[in-house]
Amino acid sequence: MQERYIATVDLGSSKLALCVAKIIGENVQIIYYKERPSTHIRYSCVFNPKKAAGPLRAAIAEAEDELQIKILQVAVGLPRYNVHQETASARIDRSDPSSLIGDDEIAALKGIALDTYPLSDSDKELIYGAVPQSFSTDDFIGGEDDVVGSTSDSLSGNFKIFVGAKKAVKNIDIMLNDAGVALAQAIFTPSAVGQAVLKDDEMTNGVALVEMGGGVTSLSIYQGGIMRYYASIPFGGKSISTDIRLECAFDDTLAENIKLAFGACLPDKLQTMSDKVLQINDEENGTYEHLGVKYLSEIITSRCREIIQAILFLIQESGFADRLRCGIVLTGGGANLANLTNLIKEESGYNVRVGFPLARKFSSDGCPGIGEAEAAASVGMILEASNDPFLNCIAEASVKNEAETNPEPVRDPEPDANGQGNLFGSDDFDTVVKEKIVKTPSNGKKRTPKPKAPKNDKPSGFKIFWTNVEKKVGSVFEKGFEGTLAGLYDDMGNNNEEK
Repeated sequence: MQERYIATVDLGSSKLALCVAKIIGENVQIIYYKERPSTHIRYSCVFNPKKAAGPLRAAIAEAEDELQIKILQVAVGLPRYNVHQETASARIDRSDPSSLIGDDEIAALKGIALDTYPLSDSDKELIYGAVPQSFSTDDFIGGEDDVVGSTSDSLSGNFKIFVGAKKAVKNIDIMLNDAGVALAQAIFTPSAVGQAVLKDDEMTNGVALVEMGGGVTSLSIYQGGIMRYYASIPFGGKSISTDIRLECAFDDTLAENIKLAFGACLPDKLQTMSDKVLQINDEENGTYEHLGVKYLSEIITSRCREIIQAILFLIQESGFADRLRCGIVLTGGGANLANLTNLIKEESGYNVRVGFPLARKFSSDGCPGIGEAEAAASVGMILEASNDPFLNCIAEASVKNEAETNPEPVRDPEPDANGQGNLFGSDDFDTVVKEKIVKTPSNGKKRTPKPKAPKNDKPSGFKIFWTNVEKKVGSVFEKGFEGTLAGLYDDMGNNNEEK
């Protein structure tokens, strides 16, 4: 059976993640996953395509060198913020009522719903995706599986349409062109994340999936196996780091690393950690500052409580607050914050667990980090893109070497209406995005997490020392924090559920 490759890019406000998978039949093997800091991306939207292309270009070059392949195109996640949902419907009269309804008629109905939905401003808005809610025939109303194989004079369908800014997607197009790759698929990531982390019983009985990223926290509600509601707020893990930076007068990198290594919610539950103090030494100036772990936790808890209350308000607005039998599943990079699940449970009363990519849906031997909560979007996009049997993003090394030996003449991209280079026509670009239909995910079992060392993006002149209120402890932690959160908070009583 012929193998093919899929590459995806998760564009976050604080990080960019490149993931590559080998697809053989229905088997998905993830062979590469790496993160790096992103730039000029705000609220998951690219606002400076030229500068945002730099990290992507470097990430692609690193992956090509390590895997000895050539990446020609990538599947990219659409922005998560400034997306609103609408209701659309479509109906067809069948020419042969005695024939069985087939998948082709369902697909045609979906296409009609997308093509006929009246956007308020087609020059500024674009349909990011659509989720079928129900189908009806002459005799009954049900799901897609219920109507396929039945007979009827007519067929109707109701859909949730997710509409976002067209400019935000065009900026992704420009960024990819500058990075030297084409757009394979534009994926509405909230549905992809659900496919990666939720179990079948959770989606059936009702669950709120909360993805806490760097700049955006999104909410997706599932009921009856279908995504029923989506909303987002412009706050996430980066807002917590900014609060630490402003309150303590640190730089961005130091604030982020302190949050990753020592950050926790609920200061009253820190137990023996509450009297610990961080001593931050500035080797260049010979000065130092003290930061109490309890005070750090108070800063973090205030912002987290604000985010949680905003999400709970959206849950109430959705009308599904009393139907979430499986509670809340928290995923994304912010899910790693110690005691955050306990704080959500205290504020909401729901059962809360951390959502990790489900192991039964893919294999990933020798691919570190792919089983963590922050990789959920990348795994979901891989699973979503793998449903297209004709998609192949990557040429093998032999093809790359042949191209290097006999290179084709270099041609400049054809400029678009704004004078920007374009690797493919504007009509093709709109088709890639507009015709994307979001599918209902399926799920599996949990994974057991492994402790992960915090990231350190660049060197610093600061050193951090553990002290108590009277005496400094001998352990010294560089800004990169060689210690891990799991080891430092063993005595905190953090009751987060394992994967």
